[in-house]
Amino acid sequence: MDEEPNKGIPDKKDTALKLWVVLTRATQSVRKRIEEDIKRHGLNLTEFSVLELLFHKGDQPIQKIGGKILIASSSTTYVIDQLEKKKLLKRVPCPQDRRITYAALTGKGRKLMEQIFPEHEQAVVQITGGLNDEEKVAMIGQLKKLGLSAASPSGRDEALFK
Repeated sequence: MDEEPNKGIPDKKDTALKLWVVLTRATQSVRKRIEEDIKRHGLNLTEFSVLELLFHKGDQPIQKIGGKILIASSSTTYVIDQLEKKKLLKRVPCPQDRRITYAALTGKGRKLMEQIFPEHEQAVVQITGGLNDEEKVAMIGQLKKLGLSAASPSGRDEALFK
């Protein structure tokens, strides 16, 4: 017999590399469309992420924001400064601990998010419309599993995927 025993079964390395390429391209495509939607409102992705965090979770210690939206702490200060200049958020000192300063939405910031978030949410639904709800749920589980195994074999980075 001349046939190779594994013919038709992809090589483990080839499959891993193909997954990486497809995952990267899909992420780039989705991110590009999300950023286009956000730019319509005069914001960049990081600014929107900070506003969305405050809109849904309330006031946050500035020192913790970077970790919650996955940006460097040095970038966080810059973004907070930009949003403060736009009068979308304000810094609020913690009355119990002078070392802590909170970022809080201003009335203008809350009004903006009340207006644009529902539109953004619909854009995300449309952008991810290539998958049905069952496929989305399955993909969330698979990507969490992949992310956890890649982040830390011990599972210590589980909070990143909640």
